[in-house]
Amino acid sequence: MLSGIQPSGDLHIGNYLGALRNWVRDQERFENFFCIVDLHALTVLPDPAALRSRTLDVVALYLASGLDPAKCEIFVQSHVPAHAQLGWIVQCFTPIGWLERMTQFKVRGQTQGRERIGTGFFTYPALQAADILLYDADYVPVGDDQRQHIEFCRDVAQRLNALHGDVVKVPEPLIQGVGARVMGLDDPSVKMSKSIAAGHPLHAVFMLDPPDQIRRKIARAQTDTEPAVRDPVGPGVANLIDMYAALRGVDARSAFDEFSGKTYSALKSATADALIAALEPIQRRYAELRADESALRTGLVASAARVTVIAEATLARVQQAVGLR
Repeated sequence: MLSGIQPSGDLHIGNYLGALRNWVRDQERFENFFCIVDLHALTVLPDPAALRSRTLDVVALYLASGLDPAKCEIFVQSHVPAHAQLGWIVQCFTPIGWLERMTQFKVRGQTQGRERIGTGFFTYPALQAADILLYDADYVPVGDDQRQHIEFCRDVAQRLNALHGDVVKVPEPLIQGVGARVMGLDDPSVKMSKSIAAGHPLHAVFMLDPPDQIRRKIARAQTDTEPAVRDPVGPGVANLIDMYAALRGVDARSAFDEFSGKTYSALKSATADALIAALEPIQRRYAELRADESALRTGLVASAARVTVIAEATLARVQQAVGLR
């Protein structure tokens, strides 16, 4: 299983509930590769110092959330050159039409205009596919909204195999259940996002937010015009219920029943309590880990060395198949 997060902004509760917590839960089930995808972060032209710092932030949060380096690989994408090398080969086997159909590209084109979008943002699904294919991943854990990216990867893999034999493994999406898609607190019609949160302080609860800030953000989260929790719930109320359910380990119906007829303030207070309880030990451990940058870098170097052996074997196999060796 392979997955990764961009170091392009502060990680939020959506990253935790939709990814990190599930990775920790499943690290006994699979051979796991967890990447910090810093090459993808270049698509937003980050400040270099900020990118370096946030890369270590993400590593520390991976570890603080419970990922165990003895049970999984935790490495930085750019530390393994095979990612970029296979990414170019995948681009060459990708029709432009496949990239133009990607939802994120179409949305960005509508909001920014195609002339202002960097080429990297247009072609990054090819690099993402290379990330996955390098490690012969059986599964890629994603939210349902990311299924299109896995379908793209599968299409590319199948095209390579159709042209050159069984060169790469075709991965499957591992769709998560409750808590897999956390919506924005200020606008529950859009998924909670690091990029949106950068300009909207009430959009997301960040994993390193102090308790008083968490309570303030949840208290101001959008609900609906009803005076209490009752069917049919609006998207803002459903979002809070889903978060509470995921944090408490119950299904959404059970969480709804717990708050049915109660005021929104009761739901918000309980959700904030659950968030604070879940994040407090992570924040404490993060502070300890982040204070020792040398140890973090040493772990990354060791992991990159181990995964490079696997990645280069796949790259060599593909290079041989397409005529580069």
